[in-house]
Amino acid sequence: MARLEIKNLTKKFSDVIAVNNMNLVVEEGEFMTLLGPSGCGKTTSLRLIAGFIQPDEGEIYFDDQLINNVPDYKRFTAMVFQSYALFPHMSVCENVRFGLRMQKIPLKEQNRRIKEIVNIVRLNGMENRMPNELSGGQQQRVALARAIVTQPKILLFDEPLSNLDAKLREQVRVEIRELQKSLKITSIYVTHDQEEALVISDRITVMNKGCIEQVSDSFSIYRYPKTRFVADFVGHANIYNGKIVAIDGEETIIDTDFGRLYVKSNHTIKSKEVFFSWRPEDMILYKDGMRNKFSGKVNRFLFMGNVSELYMDVNGIMFRFQITGNILYREGETIILSVPEEKFCILT
Repeated sequence: MARLEIKNLTKKFSDVIAVNNMNLVVEEGEFMTLLGPSGCGKTTSLRLIAGFIQPDEGEIYFDDQLINNVPDYKRFTAMVFQSYALFPHMSVCENVRFGLRMQKIPLKEQNRRIKEIVNIVRLNGMENRMPNELSGGQQQRVALARAIVTQPKILLFDEPLSNLDAKLREQVRVEIRELQKSLKITSIYVTHDQEEALVISDRITVMNKGCIEQVSDSFSIYRYPKTRFVADFVGHANIYNGKIVAIDGEETIIDTDFGRLYVKSNHTIKSKEVFFSWRPEDMILYKDGMRNKFSGKVNRFLFMGNVSELYMDVNGIMFRFQITGNILYREGETIILSVPEEKFCILT
């Protein structure tokens, strides 16, 4: 295991800045996810850590060792790829053995480690199968076993579940997380799947256009986004702008195109013009005494089983509202909703 520290890391491809002055610390044994859309710089960051490409500026440290000039095969990292990258002519056992042979580990120790890791990833009895005789989930376990068996300091994942169907993806991501927790390997995981990131991570680094937008635990990323990008990219959010008319302690009063809002916030607010957000599930039916009141007509109602989504027109502005239970609304029906003061987020 190792502690990873990245200082002022920059990587350019021609005129494109893929990673822009990145600063990040991943603690020993931590599971960190790099989350963002295609082209945000997350895979480039992973390849820089692995040593597959070299930075234009900045420094990468494993513990206190600067590794910028250390070749990839001496960094003691292991990568689990999106494509599995298994050798089609090798059995499960020989695929897992490959990295150990490259490290010139004695044969007796190779066999001991292979037996142990095959048991951990639940591939017992499949040691002599070829990759084309395995399911997608089993192939992913082989790729994971091959990476872990070398006992890397840092384990790297490049969108490893994107080739699996939705249900299998949910199963394998839980297995990866449980395995990482038991082995306590420092891990960096790249994905564009917000739900996957929220489920699997100790902390999440949200990236956009080569820059870090926010680094925090899953709950804080979802519940307390700091920027418009994070609020919009992670889950669903209603995002609007308004003008601050008063601040009284932790309460901020904002005038908007759909009425006056009372917002509980301890943010340091530098401008009277602000953006703010709330999650669709934060909206509730209005009751007497609630300070925030929205009256509008149902524009669209989508029943999805245990959850329904409702789009509501308030003064020409569309709100997204999520409810649970067996409540049905008709299009054109007038409803009155509220958002509790503490559910709002002031954004930068």
